Amino acid sequence: MMQTFIERGGWWVTAQFGLLFALVVAPQELPGMPALSMILGRWAPVVGFVLCGCGAMLAGAGLIHLGANLTPFPRPRDDGRLVQHGAYAIVRHPIYSGIIIGAFGWSLLRGSIVALVLSVTLLVFLYLKSCREERWLVERYPEYADYQKRVKKIIPFIW
Repeated sequence: MMQTFIERGGWWVTAQFGLLFALVVAPQELPGMPALSMILGRWAPVVGFVLCGCGAMLAGAGLIHLGANLTPFPRPRDDGRLVQHGAYAIVRHPIYSGIIIGAFGWSLLRGSIVALVLSVTLLVFLYLKSCREERWLVERYPEYADYQKRVKKIIPFIW
């Protein structure tokens, strides 16, 4: 049965891409406020670069392991299967985790307080999106509840 854009969670996808776009184009400075790099020091861009790389690797591993199950929508594909290996063995949402890590890295790399605020917003948003997604995953895959008990949601081994 073909589901509509809304039924598949399309507004989540639209909002996510809007947030990511805002993050990428966020100004480095606001009038009257110092750049983040001025507050955190000259190592902030280096740490940001490392975080961007780590985030890209984690998200990339998630994309590879998800394979044909990949969809930007929170509702799982009708023909999909539950993936619990690779990156999914250490965190339930490695793509979201990688995006979040990369977003914070981008904020530091750019030295942008605005991007940092948007990164926190993105973290909250992806957490809420993952909650909705997991309700659908529990409905679709009976073994998902056990997987939730074994593997952390967003931060490997922690949260």
